[in-house]
Amino acid sequence: MKRLRISHKTEYLYNEPVSFGPHRIMMRPREGHDIRILDGRLEVEPEATVRWMRDIYNNSIAILTFAEPSNRLSILGEAEIDYLRDSPIECLIEPYARHFPFQYAPEEQIELIQYRLPSYPYDGARLHGWLEDLYRHGSGKVMETFDLLGLLNTHIYKSFVYANRDEHGTQAPCETLSLGTGSCRDFAVLMMEAARYWGFGARFVTGYIQLSEGQHGATHAWTEVYIPGAGWHGFDPTNNKMVGSEHIPVAVARGQEKACPVSGAWQGPANAFNRMEVSVHTSAM
Repeated sequence: MKRLRISHKTEYLYNEPVSFGPHRIMMRPREGHDIRILDGRLEVEPEATVRWMRDIYNNSIAILTFAEPSNRLSILGEAEIDYLRDSPIECLIEPYARHFPFQYAPEEQIELIQYRLPSYPYDGARLHGWLEDLYRHGSGKVMETFDLLGLLNTHIYKSFVYANRDEHGTQAPCETLSLGTGSCRDFAVLMMEAARYWGFGARFVTGYIQLSEGQHGATHAWTEVYIPGAGWHGFDPTNNKMVGSEHIPVAVARGQEKACPVSGAWQGPANAFNRMEVSVHTSAM
């Protein structure tokens, strides 16, 4: 077990006061058998009414409602957590799923339908060509499931150049394949869609990562793939890692647009927006 303190601050600066519509904030880590929140707080300027809710994926969301205009929007989320590690995945995979291809059990297929459908169906042909070097779909070749997913994780890491992008949104898989570069969000989407192309249930995850030398990200994104027996297991193609105790998940969703840390609208002159600043600090206690 280890204890961590997480501080995440996002600021939007404007050239003149603007009005803010409702905002959705996803900064609180996901609690479970491996993460326990000891303390947490959310500070907002200008003053806002805060309403907490759970979405369909059981993510914790703060809904902010503002009364006054301002030339600055500052959102600070802090949490202290205990992180407990689980057993190694290799020992937990159900025997029938240890080799790919396999079929999910009927009762799991029903629950996984939404996570197996592609978010970018028109990118399927391009993904097919790109994935053939790793595994030829329908070839009859058998591979260790965990090895195949690890190979995909590494292939994305080695094939593309990381680029930090401050603008909202993600690239479609075909854009990332064409450009040869992307952010952690873009790589997570690419891996999610590639895993779905092979028939896996996959979802998008946002959260935090404790930085080590050579790693990318602070606010971070990665992919979780459902493996029978092991459950949802994370892969971080940006850093060529299996998701472990340095990764702290905040939100999961079928699509990346439902897992944005801060989302909302403002109203004012088109040239009012100046810049956005984001800082994240994670430290052991």
